Amino acid sequence: MIKPNGIRVRKTIALLFAGVLLTGGCDSDPNAPVANPAGEPEKPVETVETVDISLPIDPMPAVPSPQQLEWQRGEMYMFIHFGINTYTGNKWGDGTDDPQLFNPSELDANQWVSVAREAGFEGIVFTTKHHDGFSLWPSALTDYSVKASPWKNGEGDVVRELADAAHAIGMKFGVYLSPWDRHEQSFFTPGYNDFYTAQITELLTNYGEVYEFWFDGAIAPGLPATGYDLDRWYKTVYDNQPNTLIWGNVDLRWVGNEDGISPETQWSSTGVNRWFPAECDARNRPGWFWREIEDGRVLSGQELLDIYFTSVGRNCVLLLNVPVNDRGLISDPDIRELQVFRHLLDTIFDENLAVNGEATASTTAKESASWAPGNAIDGKEATFWVAEKDLMSGRIDISFDDAITFNVVSIQEPIQFGQRVSEYEVLAWIDDRGWVSISSGTTIGYKKLDRLTDSVTTRKVRLFIKNAVGTPAIQEFGLYYSGE
Repeated sequence: MIKPNGIRVRKTIALLFAGVLLTGGCDSDPNAPVANPAGEPEKPVETVETVDISLPIDPMPAVPSPQQLEWQRGEMYMFIHFGINTYTGNKWGDGTDDPQLFNPSELDANQWVSVAREAGFEGIVFTTKHHDGFSLWPSALTDYSVKASPWKNGEGDVVRELADAAHAIGMKFGVYLSPWDRHEQSFFTPGYNDFYTAQITELLTNYGEVYEFWFDGAIAPGLPATGYDLDRWYKTVYDNQPNTLIWGNVDLRWVGNEDGISPETQWSSTGVNRWFPAECDARNRPGWFWREIEDGRVLSGQELLDIYFTSVGRNCVLLLNVPVNDRGLISDPDIRELQVFRHLLDTIFDENLAVNGEATASTTAKESASWAPGNAIDGKEATFWVAEKDLMSGRIDISFDDAITFNVVSIQEPIQFGQRVSEYEVLAWIDDRGWVSISSGTTIGYKKLDRLTDSVTTRKVRLFIKNAVGTPAIQEFGLYYSGE
């Protein structure tokens, strides 16, 4: 994480607990409303931020924690669904399937992390236990696990193999642990909270650092709203690993669908002083678990690129599910399309044409080179342009000696100081026509990507920040050509 230089300011985040229901998640109702986040528990972590007292702008009331900022900058993470459902064909197992069915012949977690890394994913969230209750580690809390399977004669531990493989190459490792357990007999009793808390503890004390903990929002039919002791579960996570981000109405929220599509307007700041970014979960196949019949229905690299633009390109993080097959490997069709996807991303974003231009601005904070418009096109994460304090609009113009051709616009705010822009427009100078609008939008946040209907050839481009909720600041104004 890049921190601005200056004096150190200590911020203590209080732990507030309020009973809530989890919202969203794989196989949840995409039409279900997102719960109101106001009053949700905050991470009980004392963080130290570094603030430059010479900054021409004040941080917004809501800013990301260091962990949230690092997570957002990672952009893409892989979701891996694997378990007893892989062998039964079930979408949701009922907890009665024979553990003897689980017997991958070629399980290779190193292959999984290699595929993820080569495709550009920063981490993996793994389904350690789905709704069927079958645990992919030898949990001491239940016999319904890999201990009862023929795989490695009951001595195997899938979670261990994946955690070790990920950590070995510096990839982030996250866990999904379904609160709904259709096998555990104590599920509809208060005792289940003890059971589930103990499983959380097992996962967070035996497998190294966990960057994200996923509490699926699928609710068991007949479960009373008071059935889950969420306060206790969240506290257990933080007590064991204070830097872990909790998905499920705590640190990270559901975007509202399972298609990897964020609304065009996407604020990471909610309420008065809460940073609450959205994660877009999506599948590369029709189902979450592998089915051989779906080998011919894997999303193409181009379709994955579209999802990137509607998730990462709309101020969200993409969590893309790529299932493991019954042999214990990511299948060849999935790998091929991930490779195409990576190639398309590299082709588009290999060269930022804006860095070859000269930037000017309608306003600059303190008339200082430290906040000059050239910072928005220097390709550096730590520098940015800032408008004059208390202004809520401003322009950056980029001029080129020779005409450039582009069809993708990238805009980023320095979100370590909060999110500000609420309306923008991009214009190009067209001879005999003057300034012509080529794209527009509302929020920017970490990243906003606009794909133009037609390529534009010009020697001058303008970013017009029309409205903001705080003094505008732009980290990057990028222009790219996809070759299409």
